[in-house]
Amino acid sequence: MSEVRPDLAHDSAPFHVTGRSEFIDDRPRLPNEAFVEIVFSTEARALIVSIDAKAALALPGVLGFFTAKHLHHNLWGTIFQDQPLLAEKEVHFNGEPIALVAARSPEIAKKAAKLVRVKYQVLPALLSVGAAREAGSFIGTERKIERGAVEATLKSAPRRLKGSLKIRGADHFYLESQVAAAYPQEGGEVEVHSSTQHPTETQHVVAHALGLSQSQVTCIVKRMGGAFGGKESQGAPIAAFAALAAQKLRRPARCVLTKDDDMILTGKRNPFETFCEVAYDDSGKILALDAKLFSDGGAYADLSTSIMERAMLHIDNAYFIPNLRVTGQVCRTHMHPHTAFRGFGGPKGVATIEKIIEEIAHELRMDPVDVRKANLYSATGGRNTTHYGQTVENNLLPELFESIEKESDYRNRRKEISLHNQRARESGEPLRGISLTAVKFGISFTTRFLNQANALVLIHRDGTLQVSTGATEMGQGVNARIAEIVASELGLPRDSVRLMPTTTDKNANTSPTAASSGTDLNGAAALLATRKIKRRLSQLLIEILKIPEARWATKTAGLGTEPEIEVDELAPNSDDPNKDADWKSGVASYCGVRFENGEAFHESDPARRITFSRLVHEAYHQRISLSDYAHYKFPGLSFNKLTGVGRAFLYYTLGTCVSEVEVSQDTGETKVKRVDLLMDLGRPVSEGLDMGQVYGGFIQGMGWVTTEKLFYDGKGLLVSHSPSTYKIPNVQDTPRVFNAKLFPNDKNLPNVRGTKAVGEPPLLLALSVWTAIHDALKNPGKPFPLMELPATQEQVLRAQYPEKFAEWEKL
Repeated sequence: MSEVRPDLAHDSAPFHVTGRSEFIDDRPRLPNEAFVEIVFSTEARALIVSIDAKAALALPGVLGFFTAKHLHHNLWGTIFQDQPLLAEKEVHFNGEPIALVAARSPEIAKKAAKLVRVKYQVLPALLSVGAAREAGSFIGTERKIERGAVEATLKSAPRRLKGSLKIRGADHFYLESQVAAAYPQEGGEVEVHSSTQHPTETQHVVAHALGLSQSQVTCIVKRMGGAFGGKESQGAPIAAFAALAAQKLRRPARCVLTKDDDMILTGKRNPFETFCEVAYDDSGKILALDAKLFSDGGAYADLSTSIMERAMLHIDNAYFIPNLRVTGQVCRTHMHPHTAFRGFGGPKGVATIEKIIEEIAHELRMDPVDVRKANLYSATGGRNTTHYGQTVENNLLPELFESIEKESDYRNRRKEISLHNQRARESGEPLRGISLTAVKFGISFTTRFLNQANALVLIHRDGTLQVSTGATEMGQGVNARIAEIVASELGLPRDSVRLMPTTTDKNANTSPTAASSGTDLNGAAALLATRKIKRRLSQLLIEILKIPEARWATKTAGLGTEPEIEVDELAPNSDDPNKDADWKSGVASYCGVRFENGEAFHESDPARRITFSRLVHEAYHQRISLSDYAHYKFPGLSFNKLTGVGRAFLYYTLGTCVSEVEVSQDTGETKVKRVDLLMDLGRPVSEGLDMGQVYGGFIQGMGWVTTEKLFYDGKGLLVSHSPSTYKIPNVQDTPRVFNAKLFPNDKNLPNVRGTKAVGEPPLLLALSVWTAIHDALKNPGKPFPLMELPATQEQVLRAQYPEKFAEWEKL
């Protein structure tokens, strides 16, 4: 645990820094390898009239050309199988894969793909949420979660307001584009190396596409160069393309997308449009909320229905709303199918309620912090239950608000900023804004069966370990965390534990590494497997300490002069990783045996010790198993998707953040001057890794709310598909002052060792930058400034000068 062991670095850090980290396209090219290029649609919606590949096939070095007819099964999909791997008769988005070209080199493959001629009969396309709503084009049915008397409260409330919000999409912009390599094996099997967060799904999609059983496909993931949700589902078809070429050509094949093609082909964070009506009183307390959420799912379902569900579950964020109705509908458009992105649907729900609070404060001329505090979840007064019926346990939101408000000197800065803006409106100086927002992020997959994991732990005779789980490493440090959990349980240095590449022949039927649950699920499974072995080793130690060392098995087993020591499991296998563990250390002890500093001893005689490696060696000679497997599932989840009621999450990760911005009145440029961030992450396995996620998640979220605007042409083609046209944050965009710290919390009882997930929640705190921009532009007595998300320079200028833009648009 972090309080007794030194903080630990990311296990891949030395390789990343020295350039020795191996990613899929770093794998040596084999002499007979084929390189796969995708021929994709240039229309948003059209019938495919003909495909002419003659010129491509005549190009020297071209090995094959493949269309939908070469696939055993063409449909795939994470929730609904509605998306073709290769479009056959009709295309439904600009960038949809139609065919594959395989060649002896990437250069030849790219050239050949450009020679393929596709003729279309263009059809009308739906390219926005509004167009899809008008046409009645939807994916799935409308969902609803409701509590209380919403209609009656809206009618009788002293104050009401209505509003809407457009939330644009965003690109994941992982550094390693979608990539896969496939190697045909004897007997028709195939081994696939994929940059995917979900090896099991990739395995199944490849098997389905090639007409193989799932046991004939092995998917291996060593590491990814970033993912952020963009490789939860959308890596699977890329793997299928490489595997198809490998199967048909009977040679290794790889498919590597360029950054441009990756951005054009793959889905983004779902755009949303939200419509709300809210009732509140003169103190700013929200009495009722009626919210209607619409998202752009794109041409196919992908994960959009689950993303919408999480948006609906997070519409409350940190605030108790006694009467709440939220409906959600995914719209089917002719855009690339949108997909998971860090935070899933949570950021959309949170953005909606945070904007509402800003508007209420503006109408009442109150400080938004006071409105937020008036509405916070509280342990008193029956204000601790969500609209879907889950109790908010271990609620530190009031303490987080009190602490961040004091540590950031919020009140004094608020006064200074108000005085500054009074002068700035006259002088033309940049305006300043400040805002404090919160996050209450539910940790679990909202689809219950995904909340499970398994792990295989092997202890070798020299005392080192190999651990295999379903978690995939994408830079977040999940391997380092799991290694630390296992190592500290056995009292070993972390370098004694090696996390193996994730592979479906060791860990089957795994869930994606997503929903911030990678360590929670897989770390708990690894810990449970480790404890099975630890029990046996503990019993063995008790027995061998009863006899002289000369009679130990390592000295007598070859002669057969001594009977073997028999050990049994001390107790039925437990599904609770905190059972039998000392809460302070998180470490379990059996038979009074302790494992510390690479040694084992009985607590009654700490002077008599045996090294861990020697104990393991003895266990081998006693024919005691040194490997084990465990399965873990989150307990107590009961959310009913049909009724919208139940325990949806194992626990909540909480946080608060104060952001201060400076906004140019001339250009609309925003600079983030200072950020003070405070998070409750329970008891981190590695505080250094968690803080890295806090900083990185916030900066990524800051890009989403300020500069990362996607631009499409009239045919649905993404035109901002490169670093030169898509503006992610760089080092000059980071806050000039960035104070981030963790709030101590020793009471997160449900999760392994009291930890809390960190992957997604920090991103949502970046909404404080967006609300701070609103704060800078607010002017008492004038309408609340209206902006889309992201608040680009154009949006900021439009919000400042709505009348001028209205005049210009008439010209």
